[in-house]
Amino acid sequence: MFKYTIGIMKILGIESSCDETAASVVEDGYRLLSNVVASSMDLHIQYGGIVPEVAARSHIEVIIPVIKQALSNADCTWEDIDGIAVTYGAGLGGSLLIGVLTARTLAIIHNLPLYAINHVEGHVYANFLIDTTLPGYSLSDRRPVFPMLALIVSGSHTQLALFKDHFDYRLLGQAQDDAIGEAFDKVARLIGLPYPGGPQVEKLAKEGDPNAFILPKARMEGKYDFSFSGPKTAVLRVAQAEAGKSYDFPSLKLSGLLSESQKANIAASFQNSAIETVVDKTIEAFEEFNPASVVIAGGVAASPELRRQLGNRLSQPITYTDPKLCTDNGAMIATLGCFKAKHKQPLADPYTLDIEPSLSM
Repeated sequence: MFKYTIGIMKILGIESSCDETAASVVEDGYRLLSNVVASSMDLHIQYGGIVPEVAARSHIEVIIPVIKQALSNADCTWEDIDGIAVTYGAGLGGSLLIGVLTARTLAIIHNLPLYAINHVEGHVYANFLIDTTLPGYSLSDRRPVFPMLALIVSGSHTQLALFKDHFDYRLLGQAQDDAIGEAFDKVARLIGLPYPGGPQVEKLAKEGDPNAFILPKARMEGKYDFSFSGPKTAVLRVAQAEAGKSYDFPSLKLSGLLSESQKANIAASFQNSAIETVVDKTIEAFEEFNPASVVIAGGVAASPELRRQLGNRLSQPITYTDPKLCTDNGAMIATLGCFKAKHKQPLADPYTLDIEPSLSM
């Protein structure tokens, strides 16, 4: 028999899908008690991207200290925890494995229910956190209500989903090639900016003209599908033209031939076009389905430009969380775990739960 604290539910969330090792304690699905993240980003910068083996080794080294710190920061012992939620997909296989095996072991040792969490769905649920005493967090003052339209934008995902209720949703559309975050990283590399590219492009874009170059927007067969492969190639052609080179000139040699103003204009034009693309489809979906609330989720949801463009065009307030909870974290996993427990969703078997690196919504 699993124990539950009457009237109060505390769930420990564990996230290890990529390079962040994260753990958090969330109470009742709305109150953030702790949020600890150990990133191995500094180890990957020299390679210009995430190296799976390096990420997995880092998870092994820090996952237990991160969990202990999350419990300590929440002023909790294992006796206070009512369940464990863990990301089992999507993500890097080796990284997911460390988190899942750790969660399975802890669930068995402490006789706690285990909830298997979809990483992408977890990003959406970060928006349900509305209360914390932790310093430095700015949370929404209202909970999303259903039906809810969710724009999920990150390094690996660009999706629009319509939620009728908890655990009752349908995917309206998604990226058919590069996700928006991947495209930002590739454009950053093209103009000589370090990894991770998104924040670097955003910073440089402030110095450029967003209308310097008119970039194409992909037309997709699926009404709410996305593609950033074509716009990314268009940026390459612009850079080659600005450098006075032909289309066969290697992309890796372009940044040294571009001036700082040219780079800034490319960054600003791409950011404007890419964000307009996701905003256009979000507005179209909003007008078609008339949801009661709209949320944005994922790492790119931290973008001030995305928040500005969508806020200017949407006829109702957007729900978005603190930027620190847009990137990968344990809080979003614990929050979704709380709602799984409240709605009596099926438990995961701690003896058999396996990872699903290619899991989709």
